[in-house]
Amino acid sequence: MQLLISDANILIDMEVGGILAQMFALEYEFAVPDVLFQEELNHHHPHLVEMGLQLHELQAESIAYVMEIKQRPNNMRVSTNDLFALSLAKQKNCRLITGDRALRRLSEDEGVQVHGTIWIVDQMLNAELINCEQAEEAYRLMIESGSRLPQDDIEDQIGRYC
Repeated sequence: MQLLISDANILIDMEVGGILAQMFALEYEFAVPDVLFQEELNHHHPHLVEMGLQLHELQAESIAYVMEIKQRPNNMRVSTNDLFALSLAKQKNCRLITGDRALRRLSEDEGVQVHGTIWIVDQMLNAELINCEQAEEAYRLMIESGSRLPQDDIEDQIGRYC
């Protein structure tokens, strides 16, 4: 199975949208840096590990990479934990999933393939793990909770499947 590295907001979006179990049923393995889990997810979302979320440790070179990126003046908007997720994706040579625009741009600049919430929902629709009504309800719940998802992309996706 292909490994995908996630930041915290994707996992939170899926949980808020009520489709977290379906995400973990996809033919992917999902992982986060162990430090990101401890700092951002463990307190309110400890069940993620039981659901299948893997915790991976960053190598020394990956931590040094994060420190190097933090020194760049144009990358101040990306949190350290998000940089850890990017660094782990580079370390494992795999894709990153994030809903954070600044992290997405940086990842692309750094040569890491990146996807977001809509891509994950698309994977679930394609695998028939959720139906159109579930996708629409999930998006509604995510947006109500503060996720800034591109409405045009959501409408295009729903139009393709429904």
